[in-house]
Amino acid sequence: MHFVDFLRATVLLSAAAATALAIVTVLSGVPGSHPLIVPIAAGWWLLCAAIGLRLGRGSQANSSIARLLGEARASTALPEHRPGATLWNRLWPLLLFTLAAGGAGFIDPQVPGIGAGFAIVLALWWRHQDAAVAAIEERDGVRFHVLHSSPFRSIALVRTPGFKTLRPNGIRRAAT
Repeated sequence: MHFVDFLRATVLLSAAAATALAIVTVLSGVPGSHPLIVPIAAGWWLLCAAIGLRLGRGSQANSSIARLLGEARASTALPEHRPGATLWNRLWPLLLFTLAAGGAGFIDPQVPGIGAGFAIVLALWWRHQDAAVAAIEERDGVRFHVLHSSPFRSIALVRTPGFKTLRPNGIRRAAT
């Protein structure tokens, strides 16, 4: 799976987890049973959104992704393309977290509200990482792919040849 696509999927699935947990919080905090859960959770979500926006404000790859890109081994052959299996192997903790926090919402309605905040931070923190990796790929003429491996091992990348963009000095890409 192309690493840029993996990063995009991670952000979208984190936002989906936050949405699902927020829905569980709102539904479990119906008026009468827990009237302060939703307003307090909404304040927590705003705080988490501010934290995520602050952490993800840069346009450079964060240090862990930069290290991962630097450790990628070179290959001339593309790895097998199994995006579903790759997402499952890498993002199962997010699924487990979402199911556990959502299930706990039927006992304690504040648990999914707190969990939604953490998913909001993750989604907003990583929102520019795919663009940073794409810029590195464009600059260096390579493509990074996630290797299919055990779900309990750290993620590994392979670097394959790609297309390099040649621009004369002083000419930058137009903002889109």
